[in-house]
Amino acid sequence: MGKKAAKATRKFAASGQLKKVIQTRRKQRDIKKKAEKRKAGKGKGKGLPTDEHDEDAVEEEQGRNKFKGMSVDDFLGGGFMEGEEDDEEDAPMSDGSEGESDEEDIGDDESFASVDDLDEEGRTHMLELSKLAEKDPEFYKYLQENDRELLHFDADGAEEDVELEDDMDEERMPEEKAPVLTKEVLRRWQKALLEHRSLRALRRLLIAFRSAAHMNEEDQALAWTIDSPSVYNKLVVTTLKYTPIVLDHHCPCKTLVNGKMKGPTQTPKWKTLQKLILSYFYNAVHLVSQLSDTEMLRMAVTESSKLLPYVMSSRKAVKVYLKSSLDLWSSADDSVRIAAFLAIRKLASAADASITDLVLKNTYLTLVRSCKSTSVHTLPSINLMKNSASELYCMDHAAAYQHAFGYIRQLAIHLRNSMKVKSKEAYKQVYNWQYVHCVDFWTLVLARACDKQAQVERGGNDSELKALIYPLVQVSLGAMKVIRNSRSFPFHFHIIRSLLHLTQHTGTYVPLVPYLLPILTSTMTSSSKPRASTLRRFDFEANIRAHQQYLKTRVYNEGLAEEASYLLAEYLASGPVHGSIAFPETVVPLVMMLKKAIKGAKASSWKAKEAGMAKTLVERIEESSKWAEQKRKGVSFTPSRMTEVDAWENNVKVDETPLGRYVKVQRKAREKRRNLVEKAREGEDEILED
Repeated sequence: MGKKAAKATRKFAASGQLKKVIQTRRKQRDIKKKAEKRKAGKGKGKGLPTDEHDEDAVEEEQGRNKFKGMSVDDFLGGGFMEGEEDDEEDAPMSDGSEGESDEEDIGDDESFASVDDLDEEGRTHMLELSKLAEKDPEFYKYLQENDRELLHFDADGAEEDVELEDDMDEERMPEEKAPVLTKEVLRRWQKALLEHRSLRALRRLLIAFRSAAHMNEEDQALAWTIDSPSVYNKLVVTTLKYTPIVLDHHCPCKTLVNGKMKGPTQTPKWKTLQKLILSYFYNAVHLVSQLSDTEMLRMAVTESSKLLPYVMSSRKAVKVYLKSSLDLWSSADDSVRIAAFLAIRKLASAADASITDLVLKNTYLTLVRSCKSTSVHTLPSINLMKNSASELYCMDHAAAYQHAFGYIRQLAIHLRNSMKVKSKEAYKQVYNWQYVHCVDFWTLVLARACDKQAQVERGGNDSELKALIYPLVQVSLGAMKVIRNSRSFPFHFHIIRSLLHLTQHTGTYVPLVPYLLPILTSTMTSSSKPRASTLRRFDFEANIRAHQQYLKTRVYNEGLAEEASYLLAEYLASGPVHGSIAFPETVVPLVMMLKKAIKGAKASSWKAKEAGMAKTLVERIEESSKWAEQKRKGVSFTPSRMTEVDAWENNVKVDETPLGRYVKVQRKAREKRRNLVEKAREGEDEILED
């Protein structure tokens, strides 16, 4: 690979005098070649070159063939460096493992000077410099102080200036201070970007942006000094906003029918810009880790995601961006979380299958790590992560199936080990927040993917994920059987809520009565009187086990009865249960067990509240049972005619039943109380009422 053209050479190429010099040297070379041929013909005849002069002639002939047919415009456009630049640019893009020094190589100012050759401004470079003193004396003064060789360019001595230029750039004295970036300079760059989409101005802007991204780091050779916060903010905002616009003008991307993004074609302009864009992308990701302002951080994530189609061929850049976005998605404010998730979703939808698998895997692992410690303060953010991640998994059901199958199997393995060993440490593999959130997450994914409405939109075709409903339900029910005591009932409630959500959306019948009924009846059959206490109300949503001090207390006992009766009513009012034509027969054993427990609780005055909740539930169940019997009186078909049975069940509107209206009122009351508690927790003056 040949040595890359130095800055002095490129400036000389842009000066407009290159054509005259090339013609002069070609004439001299032709004269010299004719003389050499005459000497060779006289002394040694025809054949291979036999001396140093003949070898030089062959090399010159090869060089002339290389540029034969190339116009001056092509030469000025950087065509003479295409072969060298292609090798240099494609190397870091072909394999992510070779990109350890990408940021150092890409960040160098010298690597992007060829970008100027793509700009139309370079062709009238010397003409502009001659008029610069009159039009812009301030910038002319700046060039005199910082770039004198540009004003006093000697075309004849260009070859001698190459080594001197390289030495000055590579061995800059440490006491030399970079020029200070001002708003006037930024304003000129903005004008050139907006009016002309100038690539020269873009290169200068991105070099200044690199200085802003690494300004607080040691051992960094920066091109600009930024000493004003306003200039810093203006530079960052300008770069983030303008760069995608300019790139879309010169190298537009295409959106395919399937939603994937197609990057720019391999044109000479794109090949030259590729390393510049990759350098800016790394600097933008690095800047994201340095920002603390929420609005600036949100804008940086949003604008940097627009460059994903341009860097998709670099595996390392994708991994770095994905890691940065997942960190923000799991720890930043809500607005930044949403912006980071949108960037992750764009990456998953615009990439190939391997990148999609990488996104899905790392998203799930980040979610699992984030929910290891759950409290009332972190629960809203975890719920946001689960809902957004479930949307990501439902983008491609076939790709999500492999991950869902493996991770649900992992839950089953933990459950099997816990049931076989039966030790305290083995129980902890199941009774923890991560297990609860993983079960809830997969129920969200399957409920969204196998929803009845979503199935209709797909033309009636079942989702690939539907086959995972049965193993997930079996794992969830098995987890509730590991430990059955009063302290573990909050864990049971979490699993039941997840399965209830799955039942309501997929129409799958899951037998939850055997897990809810014992909890409700246990609150009414205790022989000893509950202890009075001053403990606050137990929060069943933010806890998976009850503290020892809550056991056998009135506040915990009443809380269990209220939560169990509400979840039992929600389950009975769901479509697969209440919408069934056999609902009156299904609830007969349940009603009998509840009536028996209520009758036993009447003998104890301290069970009045729990018995009252159960009695109200029984009354609503009986009313709904009579409603179903009345509705099916006109049925003329037998149970064997399943097509007509399904049509009858689909016409049942559960919300209009007595039990459905009761659940709707209870749901609104609980939501109102939850909002009041949340406002009180945030410090607002609210009166908590039951």
